[in-house]
Amino acid sequence: MDFSYLFEPYDRQVSLADKSFERIAGEYPNCISCKPGCADCCHAVFGLFLVEAVFLKNDFDQLGEKEKADALKRGLAAEKDLKTLERTLEEFKDDPGMSAYAMAKTRIRCPLLGDDDACILYPYRPITCRVYGIPTMVQGIPRICGSTGFKKDEAYPFFNMNGVQKELFQLSKDLLENAKKDFAEERASLLISIPKIIKTTVEDLVNENPEGPDTESSP
Repeated sequence: MDFSYLFEPYDRQVSLADKSFERIAGEYPNCISCKPGCADCCHAVFGLFLVEAVFLKNDFDQLGEKEKADALKRGLAAEKDLKTLERTLEEFKDDPGMSAYAMAKTRIRCPLLGDDDACILYPYRPITCRVYGIPTMVQGIPRICGSTGFKKDEAYPFFNMNGVQKELFQLSKDLLENAKKDFAEERASLLISIPKIIKTTVEDLVNENPEGPDTESSP
């Protein structure tokens, strides 16, 4: 499958995220705590739109066999933890507050985090990972990493994740429509976990939903 037409628009979003991080880090250097060995963001629960999933899987496939095998083993452990979280969210399905609390407090190790607490795909990490550590705005809610020096009751410039998510949704929809897949808009709104991404072929990511539940987004 040829996804080269998506490189430029996706790279624009990556560049936007990187430049925003650099700008805010430059304005508030004492608040930024990101450094080698800090892996707080590597235990957050999140999923990727299809377009990012395809690019991440393509880059993952370029790794050495041992690196891939070790990551897949870590992915199995992460999937078990995600199943546990899924059961917890089912219990609180009628309580949005508790559901949000459970999501925020759950820590699941990303399978791309190596034993040395370094990302094995760091140069190709998703946009969510690139902006973790600076204040972000997600669906109108400000979010700040607790390990930083940013304070919740103070005003800072925020990185607007909503805008990026809308672009990633549209790129995912374009990908599916160009591949002549049914239900492109519905499928483009689904987020895919990294454990599922790395064990699924690029073709299967595009041709059908990965096995197991996905999380719906609201672009």
